[in-house]
Parts: sequence; C-alpha cells; structure tokens
Amino acid sequence: MYIRTNDIESLYKSLLVNGVSIHPNGHLATKPWGQKEFSLLDPNNNLLTFGESII
Repeated sequence: MYIRTNDIESLYKSLLVNGVSIHPNGHLATKPWGQKEFSLLDPNNNLLTFGESII
C-alpha cells in the first residue's frame, strides 16, 4: 500500500521514537523519481510505503 504524506520526515522520526520497526530495505531515502519514501511491515506483514513528493 502506498500512503502519501506532507511531512514525511516528522512521521519517520515519530515512528522511530515510538519503536516502530522500519523495513531493513526501506529507510527514509530520496528516490530518483522525485519522492522521499520509507517502508515498514504492518502486523499482518503487508508492506506499507510512505511517500512525499519533493518536486
């Protein structure tokens, strides 16, 4: 699932502070297609990717 957000850095930091595990290959990064993204697995092992447009 892809979830768009407007303040991805604050969301990412909040999740880390609250002990939410970020996917090992999904740490916050700027992608070549103009998005800042990170991913995590929910309790049912669904991949959730959060993104914010930087263009």
